[in-house]
Amino acid sequence: MMEKIPDPTPREELTFLIIDNQGLVHDVVTSTLKAMGIAKVSSALNAFHALRLCEQTRFDFVLIAFNVSNDKDGFHLFEELKHLNHIDDRTTVIFLSAETSSALVNCIVELQPDDFWVKPLDKKRIKQRLTYLISVRSKLNKVLHCMAERDFSAAIYHAERQLKDPAVSDYHPRMKRLIGECLLHLRDYSSAETYYRKLLDEVDHAWCHIGLARSLLRQDKLEEAQTLVEDMLVRADTKFLTYDLLAQYFIEKEQFPQAYEQVKQASKLAPRNIERNKKLWDLARLNHDKHGQLDAVQNMAKFAKNSIHDSPELQLNVIRSTIDLATSKSDTAAEILLRRAHSELDELKQRKGMEKQLGDQFKVIEARLLCLQNEKKAAENLMRQKASVVEGHSMEDNLDKMKAFHELGMREQCLNILDKLRQQIEGDTFSSQVVDEYLKQESIERKEIHFTTKELKQMAAVNYKENRLAPAYNNLRQALTLTPQDTQLALSLLKVLVQINKSNALTAEQLTTAKHTVALLSAESIAPTHQQKRDQYIKALGLSVDAENDNQAAEGLLTSAE
Repeated sequence: MMEKIPDPTPREELTFLIIDNQGLVHDVVTSTLKAMGIAKVSSALNAFHALRLCEQTRFDFVLIAFNVSNDKDGFHLFEELKHLNHIDDRTTVIFLSAETSSALVNCIVELQPDDFWVKPLDKKRIKQRLTYLISVRSKLNKVLHCMAERDFSAAIYHAERQLKDPAVSDYHPRMKRLIGECLLHLRDYSSAETYYRKLLDEVDHAWCHIGLARSLLRQDKLEEAQTLVEDMLVRADTKFLTYDLLAQYFIEKEQFPQAYEQVKQASKLAPRNIERNKKLWDLARLNHDKHGQLDAVQNMAKFAKNSIHDSPELQLNVIRSTIDLATSKSDTAAEILLRRAHSELDELKQRKGMEKQLGDQFKVIEARLLCLQNEKKAAENLMRQKASVVEGHSMEDNLDKMKAFHELGMREQCLNILDKLRQQIEGDTFSSQVVDEYLKQESIERKEIHFTTKELKQMAAVNYKENRLAPAYNNLRQALTLTPQDTQLALSLLKVLVQINKSNALTAEQLTTAKHTVALLSAESIAPTHQQKRDQYIKALGLSVDAENDNQAAEGLLTSAE
């Protein structure tokens, strides 16, 4: 706190960068700035030029349009500038856009710019907003400097001093918000709770509610958080951030199904965030949702295009997820998915340099495709030289290899790769926590379940036809473990249990499976004909339709998770 804090930059010395593909925007903003006595203004009509300019100059203000150019949008350029440290907490960032859809606004808000201007721009409005933002930089200079240096205790000290100064009363709301953020950064959750409760007696800002909810959840005060969270989920200005907050809470409590539901909702509201889509993908895999898995990687490939996240491996993962989905489908549906995977693989292989860069990964995918087409001998020949984890290959590369060995029945090689992959996952981040749990799940399932969902369905059909009910039950139970969202599979399992129950009373394990399957079918939206079958099977087994779901519905979101 005793460290010398630099004085704020004088207005005439401030540096500005305008990034927009419309010349008129540059003219309007530049002329307004010059009329205000600001001459250090640079212009970039595209993302490439903007990056070059940022390499040469540290800008105080960056105005960035959503539609920068055909090669990169403003969202990804903003993210890249932050990643490269061309933008930090000391930079004033203004987003420009003619579009004001809720999805775009949510994405922009998530990046936390200092202001958001809607086109077309008006000189009077530009001058008004810039005068205010320049004043903010000057008045909050000490606090912003401490925040950028992550000296949160010093930031609180300076903010509290300025709250006593009526001359800067216009900036008191911003000061109060920064104090709350600092308390959370310092993990002083009890003080943060007290602070936000006091603020909410005075104001009703969204960030106050989010801050209070975060401090309560960090202290596991679930009953107090429950009512607050319910209110926040119906408020337009808090809903999106609440989903993210709940997802993180459920992850830390290892309540992965609940976390998955929250991330799905957040992704619908702000679909462009690549890291959230990665979380969505990880949670979809952990929850055996192969459709959700494919949706997530398709979104990643779509929204990462021309960003710092863009990579041919994203398209590779789309192909892999398409194959994963095909392993759970019937012949007709699987064939459609496999044709799509073949087409996308051929398209990727034709790109310049891809064969050299991803040749090994292509062979593994080709082996999986051959295996699903019942050409296992040819698939085995492709996999003979790929029996171990390859240093330098990504986790996804080695996971795909593991799946190829499993689908070929080569269990030793499959489990060997899984063991080595689990050794690579360390730390306590969101990603490692979810991925570690996924690898544990894979290890158990690959040891106990030796076939794909598609193969298990085929085996169950043959066993049921030959009146081998116990093997048919085991086949379907394992298939439902791998694909718990498959309602047709769940109905088939209940049908087999009804037949078993006619000759012998169900065992305790079979009865538990029946109740779990009933709960699954009661929770899912299914066709009327399937509802009739479900109810018939439930009646034949003497079970209750919605008992388990009713108990859960009676409890709150957070308290039921506990």
